[in-house]
Amino acid sequence: MTNAPGKAAPPQGGARDYSGPVRWEYRPRQNGTPDPGEIVWTWVAYEDAPHIGKDRPVVVIGLADRGRFAVLMLSTRDHSGDSRWLAIGPGDWDDQHRLSWVRGDRILVVVPAAIRRVGSVLPRPAYEAIRAAFGPHDSRLRNSLRRLFGRSRPSKVTPILPP
Repeated sequence: MTNAPGKAAPPQGGARDYSGPVRWEYRPRQNGTPDPGEIVWTWVAYEDAPHIGKDRPVVVIGLADRGRFAVLMLSTRDHSGDSRWLAIGPGDWDDQHRLSWVRGDRILVVVPAAIRRVGSVLPRPAYEAIRAAFGPHDSRLRNSLRRLFGRSRPSKVTPILPP
């Protein structure tokens, strides 16, 4: 169970677990509305207590069903050594420009009206690193390449660290 106190979802809703198709795309437009490839803020349901959650940054990775966005949550807590998280470096979405991490094993979905504010554009290399680490893969091709090159597991993705 979560130790941190949570809040109930706001009236417009928030981000919740999702298991449907995702159309990955990078097309941020600095127009004040959320777009794929941007960091935005929304209420996110706790995994172990979905009726409560907290406001947090998420990266919009693409489109889900019914006009909703597919998002992955961010954290500034160090997740070194945890394969579920990818370091993407610091950015304008965090006032203190701390190293940020993206969680890839929990895809969330959110309606545009539930996004509280747009934080900033995620740099294209960071988006592509997220997509390479957690995005769609053709498992037949991947398995063929593993057999060809003698790898039983995919190689690790190099995190994006600050200069």
